[in-house]
Amino acid sequence: MTASGQKGNSNVVEDLVDKRRSEPSYLLADREMLEAWLEFHRTTLLLKCEGLTDEQRKARPVATSNLSLHGLVRHMAEVERNWFQRVLLSAPDTPHIWADIAVIDSELVPLDDADWDADLATWLEVCEQNRVIAAGKDLADEGVRRGERVALRWIYVHMIEEYARHNGHADLIRELIDGAVGW
Repeated sequence: MTASGQKGNSNVVEDLVDKRRSEPSYLLADREMLEAWLEFHRTTLLLKCEGLTDEQRKARPVATSNLSLHGLVRHMAEVERNWFQRVLLSAPDTPHIWADIAVIDSELVPLDDADWDADLATWLEVCEQNRVIAAGKDLADEGVRRGERVALRWIYVHMIEEYARHNGHADLIRELIDGAVGW
């Protein structure tokens, strides 16, 4: 992960440069645009976690928060599974991976016995499962959440928002851990 930015403006956070990630074209069709932005944000989270030790990925540098990079990956696996599998496929009995539904954000902590390689593989597998699920649906296809119909288009927008928000958290966590910045 390297950063490159605009010359002459030291107040601008630089872009992360990695061949696995590129900003979507301005002129894509709706579906391609949504898929590209979701992939952009999935890859951004991955990049924020690379080059660190397990201890650093599990670190919670903000004392009042349960957020860690490792925990964010686990959280996003749960969020992905929820929206694409429980909601879009209308399969509410899909099991949780780490979450205890009686405890809010229980996938975030504790991480003492969490295995980064296994958890990363699980998140990547869930993302791949969801790509396949979404590929078989139209943007207007619907699932059900809490008795309300939800279109795949809405799920894509929500997932992009969810990743963007948590990638902002990941940005700050990473900077606090080792000083690395970049969007």
